[in-house]
Amino acid sequence: MPAEIARITIEPGKRGGKPCVRGLRITVWDILGWLGAGMTEAQILDEHPDLEKDDFPAVYQFAAENGRKAKVG
Repeated sequence: MPAEIARITIEPGKRGGKPCVRGLRITVWDILGWLGAGMTEAQILDEHPDLEKDDFPAVYQFAAENGRKAKVG
């Protein structure tokens, strides 16, 4: 597992087993949703001080890897 993706954790009892950033209660999908809504990385970091700049590449890599595995239809 690449070091970036190692920042993404999945714990059955946390956030319904969704992939979270470094064991925080912030999911990959939360971050992608905020970005999709127009927030910048800097704004997200300001609002969520537990996040680190290095978390963003991990989120992008995780989403890319899982997007490749998705089946349509």
